[in-house]
Amino acid sequence: MTLRASRKSARTAVRGIDRMVKNVETGRFERSLSTLTAVGALVTAGEIFFEHDKASFGNKWMWVPVVLGPVGAAAGIAGLLSHRMAKTVLPVASATIIANGLQGTYLHARGVAQKPGGWQNLRYNLEMGPPLLAPLLVTMVGGMGLLAAILRREK
Repeated sequence: MTLRASRKSARTAVRGIDRMVKNVETGRFERSLSTLTAVGALVTAGEIFFEHDKASFGNKWMWVPVVLGPVGAAAGIAGLLSHRMAKTVLPVASATIIANGLQGTYLHARGVAQKPGGWQNLRYNLEMGPPLLAPLLVTMVGGMGLLAAILRREK
């Protein structure tokens, strides 16, 4: 690549970044955040599957965040492609994901309490028991979807 071509490429990249920053500043981030929600939902669901599989899916509720991952991804992609879907389907799926994340936090806290020593042996039980704060990551993915639903669409 010549020097002239690399400079032109750099200017184009800077313009793209400037446009993205301006969109964020003006609240026009619906499509981008919908896409991030879709990706985050899939990555999180994959991670949850492997962690819950290690625990042999001992509780039937362990399947819910695994199933909600693809639902959140589909809603995020729908929000990317359609303004109407971003305002209807995406917030419903995201609110469901948030509710499940909060439920998971409760269930993980209960799991820590049920370990020998319970909360008295906190450090050990946090390390060896269910990860107490992990369900809040899925809650954050749902929050991104809700935020995408209230933002304006990029031009």
